[in-house]
Amino acid sequence: MKLKNIKYSLVVCGVLFTVLSCGEDFLTVEPKGTVLEDKYYQNESQAYAGLVAVYDILGKQSKGFENMICMLNAGSDDFNAAGGGATDGAGIHAFGDYSLSQSTIPGSFWGDFYQGIFRANVLLEKLPAVPMDEAKKARFAAETKALRAYYYFELVRTFRNIPLILEPLKTPDIFNVVQATPEAVYAQIEKDLKESLPGLPVIITNKGDEAGRLSQGAAKALLGKVYLYEGKNALSAAEFADVNGTPGGTSMYGYKLVADFADLWKISNKFNSESIIEIVHTDKSNADWGFWGGGKDEGNSVCIMVGPRGYNRSENSIAPDYVSGWSFSTVRQSLYDVLKGDPRFDATILDMKALKAAKQADWAPNYDDTGYFLKKFMPLNSDTSTGSGSTALNYKQDVYAIRLADTYLMEAEALGGTGTRAQALLDAVRARVGLGSTPVSLDAIALERRKELAGEGHRWFDLVRTGKAAVALASKGFQAGKNEIWPIPFKELENTKIVQNPNYND
Repeated sequence: MKLKNIKYSLVVCGVLFTVLSCGEDFLTVEPKGTVLEDKYYQNESQAYAGLVAVYDILGKQSKGFENMICMLNAGSDDFNAAGGGATDGAGIHAFGDYSLSQSTIPGSFWGDFYQGIFRANVLLEKLPAVPMDEAKKARFAAETKALRAYYYFELVRTFRNIPLILEPLKTPDIFNVVQATPEAVYAQIEKDLKESLPGLPVIITNKGDEAGRLSQGAAKALLGKVYLYEGKNALSAAEFADVNGTPGGTSMYGYKLVADFADLWKISNKFNSESIIEIVHTDKSNADWGFWGGGKDEGNSVCIMVGPRGYNRSENSIAPDYVSGWSFSTVRQSLYDVLKGDPRFDATILDMKALKAAKQADWAPNYDDTGYFLKKFMPLNSDTSTGSGSTALNYKQDVYAIRLADTYLMEAEALGGTGTRAQALLDAVRARVGLGSTPVSLDAIALERRKELAGEGHRWFDLVRTGKAAVALASKGFQAGKNEIWPIPFKELENTKIVQNPNYND
């Protein structure tokens, strides 16, 4: 399955699966000019298209204006929401200053993942009757269950109190959906991931045809992360031990730290040895403003969002030829200070103030501008698409949902931040960038995660799940007992039995 090449051509899937979320978005909109869902899934090719449609929701991490990375960065202590002004992305800014409400939270953060769940439920219901090879059918089902688990994990850790829906809803049932307990949702996530393992390949060996598909290693890494969020540390460490293998070496799933940290951010370095779950993007979806963020676009929107506005190089400058961006996720001084002097600084942060002082380049400072920008996703002009559509919406840099340095540090945390193996895991992440050993502890691991994973959308979750958010985010307006989760979008409450999260009834 060429997920990296085929996703943008499957427009039919975006029309087939029109049920998005609870409330009105669960209603089926009749497709025009396409095969109706009840007449679909007649052969392997149609099942394959359905599977690709389930995978497509992974792109929520980094495609469209309402992407998870820029949203999560805004709520962390490392970045400002920034952009063109306080009204440039009301939801992002509301999360950045903790004024987020049921009216200002973008509905897509709920609806898109439920769209993925709906697609998964339909495919799991239809697959048994599809005339196709049974081994392939088992693999399709395994991938679908793992993806459903991924989407439920994203929902439960952001909204906590969510409906648990495991089959396609009939119209009369749409408005009677109730929320499940978080424990029930986590139990289903565990069940889906465990059941997926036998049907998944151990390793994706054909990186040409199957790049981007899930393997056993990917499912086990996600299961280890789920256990960590549940506080099931022994189970988490056991899963991660399989995924990670000997620290610094190659694991039984083929994972190994990339030798040069900076190489992780080279656009051409897709599906490298450190990548465990990778969000696939293409510059060939011809995305344009008319349908950007609507599901048909497959470019990486973070790329254009994080670059400095008005970027321009001086004559005869040796500065990189970056694309002028929209100045979201500007780096706060606190992260700058944490990374200054660290070998990962130059691959993570662009210091525009230094470039300007050296008369190499300039930019147009805008809202909440610090002069420091997230370099990991900043494209060069040579990276722009040559296809049709808007170049701003068609960047092909992939994104790591889970990578090996992340799982090393999560395992070290699950081990309690103590012991020989936890020390070796921490040391391996540091050694990769030329840093010596430092005594392992939970605080040392948290600091290493902040440096290693800066700007990748992990920091806010790390603060919340470790109980550090109230202190770290106090200056941004974070309220303990409220802001650990997001408000449910208002339209999901209308005429339904869904109840708003505590303290969000504005």
